[in-house]
Amino acid sequence: MSRVYKLSDFNYEIADEQIAQYPLEKRENSKLFVIHRDSSFQHALFYELPGLLDNGDILVVNNAKVIPARIFFVRETGGVVEIILTQKKNETRWLVLSNRTGRLKVGETLKAVSDNSVAITIINRVQDYLEIETHIEFSDPVLSKIGHIPLPPYIKREVTENDACRYQTVYAREGTAAAAPTAGLHFTEELLQTLCHRGVDTVPVTLNVSWGTFQPVRTENLQNHTMHSEEYYLSEESAETINLARGAGKRIVAVGTTSVRVLESTFHNGKNVAGRGETNIFIYPPYKINSIDALITNFHTPLSTLLMLVAAFGGYETVMNAYREAVDQEYRFFSYGDAMLLFR
Repeated sequence: MSRVYKLSDFNYEIADEQIAQYPLEKRENSKLFVIHRDSSFQHALFYELPGLLDNGDILVVNNAKVIPARIFFVRETGGVVEIILTQKKNETRWLVLSNRTGRLKVGETLKAVSDNSVAITIINRVQDYLEIETHIEFSDPVLSKIGHIPLPPYIKREVTENDACRYQTVYAREGTAAAAPTAGLHFTEELLQTLCHRGVDTVPVTLNVSWGTFQPVRTENLQNHTMHSEEYYLSEESAETINLARGAGKRIVAVGTTSVRVLESTFHNGKNVAGRGETNIFIYPPYKINSIDALITNFHTPLSTLLMLVAAFGGYETVMNAYREAVDQEYRFFSYGDAMLLFR
């Protein structure tokens, strides 16, 4: 009988000083913790990645673009509230989170602090979220004017101009993500070119990472946890490239847990099926991930669904031992931290 895992199984100790507050000067200089198929560990640097992959491997990257989703609004009472855009429903409707979710009322209208001509109205409550109607479309120019990059809550500092660049992958192209697919932050254009010359193709998928990725699991029994839903897109071209490579015995290497969510959600009868949709897939041991052969990922927060997904792929004992080793070796953790490469 398979072990039944619970929330507390995914806890570990980490000192505050190991939580990366800033990115390194050079993306590719991050450490890379490698877990080989025999569960042995190797300590490398991210720019050494080409030497760890083979001709014909397929890198699947999430090309979602982080938007300036953190916006400050003024209530009719004069109080200022913070709103995080978490999921776009249509051109004028969003699901949002707020630091005053419990106090805000359905029907209330708020105006942006930086431009009082931009207003929203709260129209509904959806579980932990508020649904809002924007009075104008939140286009890229509008969001650039009123919004800020939504750094994760464990980064305890103000946003800088550098974050607009560094909390974004170099291949970000599509969508309306509220958080970065952070495993991709280590890549540079030059590193991607080196991988290409080695015969490693890069294939895009899109998952609009929602702020729900930071929401805590509130139940010890994981079966009682409801996973947040995120929109995805897998193009016909990407699906064909992945399926042909898999059929030829080549490795599918997911860059980030978000790419895994797309690949696993679209994997049917041994192939990935192209299309758009929403996924609330919750992956934790002993779930078997069948759509990939290797995973590049950052180090995730204790008790998080992201850590659970990594443990499902790499093996619970192996991954938790690796995390303890990474703490001992003073790796940098979370969004701006170091990376891990796991082979199966």
